[in-house]
Amino acid sequence: MTRPTPAQAPDSPASNAQAALAGLPLPVVLIGEDGKILEANAAAESFFGMSAAFLRRKAVDALVTQGSPLATLVDDVRRDGMSVSQHAVELALPRGQPQDRLADIFAGPLGDGTRRVILMLQERTLAEHVARHLTHRGAARSVTALAGMLAHEIKNPLSGIKGAAQLLEASASDDDRVLTQLIVDETDRIVKLVDRMELFSDMRPVEREPQNIHVVLEHVKRIAQSGFARRIRFVEEYDPSLPPVIGNRDQLIQIFLNLVKNAAEAIGEGADDGEITLTTAFKPGLKMTVTPARTRVSLPLEICVRDNGSGVPAELMPHLFDPFVSTKLQGTGLGLALVAKLVGDHGGTITCESAIRRTILRVLMPMHGATDGRASET
Repeated sequence: MTRPTPAQAPDSPASNAQAALAGLPLPVVLIGEDGKILEANAAAESFFGMSAAFLRRKAVDALVTQGSPLATLVDDVRRDGMSVSQHAVELALPRGQPQDRLADIFAGPLGDGTRRVILMLQERTLAEHVARHLTHRGAARSVTALAGMLAHEIKNPLSGIKGAAQLLEASASDDDRVLTQLIVDETDRIVKLVDRMELFSDMRPVEREPQNIHVVLEHVKRIAQSGFARRIRFVEEYDPSLPPVIGNRDQLIQIFLNLVKNAAEAIGEGADDGEITLTTAFKPGLKMTVTPARTRVSLPLEICVRDNGSGVPAELMPHLFDPFVSTKLQGTGLGLALVAKLVGDHGGTITCESAIRRTILRVLMPMHGATDGRASET
């Protein structure tokens, strides 16, 4: 009987190490001294959407877009010979691969005297979705209560102020008439602001029916290209077999028109290379508690608005969907708060991931029903 070689022996260190690597639930890759991937476990195959054999033909910097911190971390490990980690890193994967990922990255030397690096990733997308979703729902509820108070306590006195200014205008001098007109204009502006706030307190049931989200996005794009985004290039990356979403067409248009308008404003009017990317994808498996009954529902429909603008300041990110929070000097801070409310009313959730020249607003929605054999999850 032939004695097994060390590589074949089931209890050899090499065999045990390979088995441990394969069994880890977190993506792990081993990177050689030349920067190419030597090994990858099954979780890494799933994370990057490539087989281990294909990954082994890749350099680590080819897995992500230029400027990603992933390659920088590997270089830091080689230079210092010490383990490093970075949390909540946006991994922008090249086009054609799975969606961009938010992950914690841990990198360290292999410890065998070579310059090989072991890399482990822990995806944070689901945890971030849950935490941000709960925050945004709470913000929407606080705005609803605030809107009702503002409508009652502010709008009625404003009509009196405007009426008094108009009476004074009839007998005022030309110089004073400028001031009375200013009072009227500013009163009208505040009334419009309160009218927008009242949208939050509107709890009337809205008729919803199956909607093709691509038809909605095409309508939004036409509006944008004929007005505020006429100089911006639009890119569409759609899943053509996406099932319909159950929703109100007007409100869905309002949601995504607001997101596209924010993206266009982040890019700015003077940008020559402004680009807004609209993407849709089917992402089964994600379930969240989003209804008052605390039942878990599936949110497999992903609609993203991505731009290459200036990004969201880090200090505003935790409060981006709160009322009166805005990155614009003249902004009211109600646009994204209203979007969060409308998305929540549809049983969905919205999150933001931002870096300079790469901001993604991701909307997750429940689907109405399958049109291509996909099973509806409840």
